[in-house]
Amino acid sequence: MDFSMLTATMASKSFEKIADICDNIMLQVAAEGIAYQDEWPYAIHLLGHIYVDDINSARFLWKSIPSSIKENQPEVSAAWKIGQRLWTRDYGGVHEAIRGFEWSQELQVLVAAFSELYTKKIFQLLQSAYSTISIQDAAFFLGMNGDDATNYVLQQGWAVDLASHMLTVKKQVIMSEQKLDPSKLQRLTEYVFHLEHR
Repeated sequence: MDFSMLTATMASKSFEKIADICDNIMLQVAAEGIAYQDEWPYAIHLLGHIYVDDINSARFLWKSIPSSIKENQPEVSAAWKIGQRLWTRDYGGVHEAIRGFEWSQELQVLVAAFSELYTKKIFQLLQSAYSTISIQDAAFFLGMNGDDATNYVLQQGWAVDLASHMLTVKKQVIMSEQKLDPSKLQRLTEYVFHLEHR
C-alpha cells in the first residue's frame, strides 16, 4: 500500500485532507482485493474524520475496525474516545479524552491541531450562546483550568468580574454586506438633484 500521499499530507499539516485521502486509499485497496486491516492507520483515519467534524463517518469507520485491532492498538481506541465525546456532545469530555492518552509522536501534532481547532469552535459557540457565563463553566467547555480560561477569553475582549466569578461575553460584530440596487441609487440621485434645484 502506498501511503506516501498521506505521509506528505501529515508532514505539511494539511489535516483537513486526511479523511478524504484515507477514504480514497481504502477504496482503492478494497477494489484491488488487498487485505489491509493489520497495516491500516486507523487512528489517523479516525482523527482525520474527527478533525473535519465528520463524526458519522468516524462512527462507521470505528464499527468496521476489527475487534482485534481495537484491542491491540490502544491509540485507535483513544482516537475513538474523542469521537464518542463529540457524538454525545460531552464538550469537556473531548478535552479529557485528548489529554487522557499518551499520543505517539506521529499523532501528537494532529491531536494538538484538532484540540486548538476544537477550542476555537467551542469559544465561538459560547460567544454566540451567552452574554455572561461563569468562569467555572467557561473553563469546563474550553477544557482549561479557571485561570487559563479567564486569560483566554480576556485576550478575545471579554470582561471578568472577579467578585462574582462571572465573564461578560464580547459579542462579535457581524458585518453585513449591503447590495446596492441600481434603481434605488437612480431614485436617490434624482431626489438629491430635485432638492438642490428647487
